[in-house]
Amino acid sequence: MFTTPRLIIVATAVALLAGCASPNPYDNQGQAESGSTGMSKTAKYGGLGALAGALAGAAINHDNRGKGALIGAAVVGASAAGYGYYADQQEKKLRASMANTGVEVQREGDQIKLIMPGNITFATDSANIASSFYQPLNNLAGSLKEFNQNQIEIVGYTDSTGSRQHNMDLSQRRAQSVATYLTSQGVSGTNLSARGAGPDSPVASNADANGRAQNRRVEVNLKAIPGQQYGGQQQGNVEQFP
Repeated sequence: MFTTPRLIIVATAVALLAGCASPNPYDNQGQAESGSTGMSKTAKYGGLGALAGALAGAAINHDNRGKGALIGAAVVGASAAGYGYYADQQEKKLRASMANTGVEVQREGDQIKLIMPGNITFATDSANIASSFYQPLNNLAGSLKEFNQNQIEIVGYTDSTGSRQHNMDLSQRRAQSVATYLTSQGVSGTNLSARGAGPDSPVASNADANGRAQNRRVEVNLKAIPGQQYGGQQQGNVEQFP
């Protein structure tokens, strides 16, 4: 007979092993996280998701905590691993398409962030897209159409020069310009939002020209759509152990 603790451990181990078997898009690309041991993000998300799901399932199914743990681990672990793999693949292609464009691609947990610096995006005090910005935006549009299961947040930022209200308005118009262009290129606007943050959240000091230039930027944040299943996971039949 399997006890509840054993079932939780088994469910978690299975999810971790499944994740380890998934292709790692960082292999031979020199972009592995510092201190990485080779475990893919898919494995991390699947294992942690399975553990959380197992605990939740055991708590919910009072009559049979073992069965509840297995169901929770299977459903939550598969969902987390599915998005982890999905984001891995999108990140890999974004890094390739944004190479030599000036756009920085960052991975923050289960989110992808693109940082588009002011020297390629907009002229001073303008919300009109600069000519140097079209190619990165076209590349991004292609990715967002291929990987069309993202929640997309576009955020405009300015430096601290001028009034706060002016900068808030300018950053909003810039973010909206990016959103409008992406949708004109076929990107769905269903899960897309745009907002201006003005001088908030600076990434450098506004005391010198170089710092102000870094703060003038547009960021595009990609993350999972709440409630969305990734990778076609379906809850299968779970055998009840005696």
